[in-house]
Order: sequence, then C-alpha cells, then structure tokens
Amino acid sequence: MVETFLNVKITKTEDKSLEARMSSSEKQVEELQRENAGKKQKLYLLARVTAREKKSTALEGRMSSSEKEVEELQRENADRPQVAFSAGLTDSGSVGPFKTDITLKFSKVFTNIGQAYSPTTGIFTAPVRGVYYFRFNMWESRRSTYTSVVLYHNNQRKMRLSDYIDRSGVVSASNAMVLQLEKGDVVYIVLPSNYGVRDDSHNRIIFSGFLLFPQ
Repeated sequence: MVETFLNVKITKTEDKSLEARMSSSEKQVEELQRENAGKKQKLYLLARVTAREKKSTALEGRMSSSEKEVEELQRENADRPQVAFSAGLTDSGSVGPFKTDITLKFSKVFTNIGQAYSPTTGIFTAPVRGVYYFRFNMWESRRSTYTSVVLYHNNQRKMRLSDYIDRSGVVSASNAMVLQLEKGDVVYIVLPSNYGVRDDSHNRIIFSGFLLFPQ
C-alpha cells in the first residue's frame, strides 16, 4: 500500500511539473508568435516605406527633369527677340497722287515691340535674321482715281495692290507675305507716282508685321 501511495504521489508531482513546463512552453510559443508577428509587421511596414521612398525618388527625378526643362525654355524665351509692330497711315485724309514714288510713313503707331519700325521714315528694319510676317492694305474713295501700294524688301518690289474708281464708291484691297530677312534688311510700303490713297481716324490703311522665329 505504501508503495502504491508513493507511486501515485510521484505521478501527481510529475504531472504538475509537466503541466508547468507545458504552460511555460506555451507562453514561450505565444511570445515567439507575438514577436514573429511583430517582426512580420515591421518587415511589411519597412517594405511599404521602402516602396514609397523609391516612388518618391522617382517623382523627385521627374520633377527635377521638368524643372530643368522649364528653366531651359524660360532661358530660350528670354533670349528670343520680341518684334511686332502695327501702324495706321494718317488721320488727314487723302495722300497723293504725287509725281514721283514716295515711301508711305505710317505715323499712327499702335504697337512697336522691339522698336524695329520707324514712323519717321516708314521703314521696318530687321533686328535679327529670321522669318517675318507682313500684312498691308490700301483704301480709296475719290472718284476717277487710281490707287495702288507696293511692298518692298530692300530695293526689290515684292507685291503690288492696285485698283481704279471709275464712278462713286470705294475700293480696298489687302494682302500678306512671309519674308526671310537678314539682320539690317528693310521692308516698307511705296505709293507709286500718279496714284493716291485715303485714310482717316477709322484707320482704313494699316501696315503690320512681326517676327515668326529667328534663325
């Protein structure tokens, strides 16, 4: 009986020891699981942060490239000459006819960016080599009058407008031309001898031009 009692007591002691060890092991497993979960969360967060950093770096690179492109365009625009003018002929009414050809002086300056047009001479002088656009017109209301204007590039006649009023009414005409000019080239409008035009405060006759692009 004594031996049986001792065996039972030992068995119960061993069971308690095993239970304690099991409980300790389970706690360790839980702690390790929590640690592993924490590590996984940290790794996940680290991966997301790394991905965001890479994306941010790529965006910064694109932004830097765009900013450089903008700066280059701004420098190009700053260096590019700005040339444009538009002027009316006169408010005094009839001009001509004269016995000789005359250069028309468009004295009513509306726009003269770059100051390439001179209302004193009526001549546009190209400040840079490039391609330019010019537009001009004529208008006349006097009966039995020949009217005409001619566009000149340097000493070369490039385009002519002309008409005749045989009775009452008015005549008008306009045209435009694109010219490649060297620096210092001149463009102007000539009233041929024995022809007349008419302008007034309504700005019926206009000479305009501007730089399309330098070369």
